[in-house]
Amino acid sequence: MESKPKLGYLGLGLMGSQMTRRLIQNGYQVTGFDPDSNKMKEAVANGVIAAASPAEVARTSDIVQACVINTTALTEAIFGPDGIVEGGGADKILLDHSTTIADKTRELAARLKEKTGMRWVDAPVSGGPPAAGTGKLAIMVGGNDYDVSQIQPVLDALGHNTYMGPLGSGQVTKMVNQVLVLNTFTLLAEAMTLAKNAGIDPVKVPEALKGGYADSPMFQRFFPGMVDRDFQPAGYARQALKDLDMVVDLAKQTNTPTPMSSQSTALYRVLIAKGHSELDATAILKIYDDQAL
Repeated sequence: MESKPKLGYLGLGLMGSQMTRRLIQNGYQVTGFDPDSNKMKEAVANGVIAAASPAEVARTSDIVQACVINTTALTEAIFGPDGIVEGGGADKILLDHSTTIADKTRELAARLKEKTGMRWVDAPVSGGPPAAGTGKLAIMVGGNDYDVSQIQPVLDALGHNTYMGPLGSGQVTKMVNQVLVLNTFTLLAEAMTLAKNAGIDPVKVPEALKGGYADSPMFQRFFPGMVDRDFQPAGYARQALKDLDMVVDLAKQTNTPTPMSSQSTALYRVLIAKGHSELDATAILKIYDDQAL
């Protein structure tokens, strides 16, 4: 039986903790690093082998996965002190699950390959921590055909994955995903506030609309939590704003009108300004607190 590749993982937060748990359950050895010592302790308790730096993760792994907060953090993890670049090699692949700027992904990949020969596949994900822990993520994949084939079993363990094209295609597809997801959150908040202010019990709305054109898995999953004002983060509001800013930037580059996303970006900026950056993205409902009865 062919042995499984040794995996490394950078970023052991909401998503990384669940993805590594899933990979370990599927028989992979995972070495991980996170600058947050509490996240490291939790990961080790779940079976992750602790590393002292991204460089150590790279040296001990065949495939290095990353799921970090933004492009700046990813750049630091690769090229900063004790970064991946110090442990990379032509026999290794960086599998990036972060949501980052597509052009920057291509730039960083070229730089890493020039310095170490290490290859890169971009594979951002959608579905949140519950899907990450059960292997039901939606994964959008970009990269060289051969490189993607080398990491295919890892992708299969994590969820439904679709090859979208050359390097950077996964990140562009994730922007399409975020247009749909984050605009939906703002629409759910608007719909709930209208229901309350017009005298309708929002608790009954998901049942009333079930099976109709307004129904969807997102509606059924998130609307009840918004009714209960449960904003325990599965993804932070600050991440939503970061992603919407990226959507707007990509729209400018491609001459694409995005009036809905531009409005949602403004609403999330208000939410963050009010001090709610660490709440879930569904906390966009809180911008209506002064209007709701």
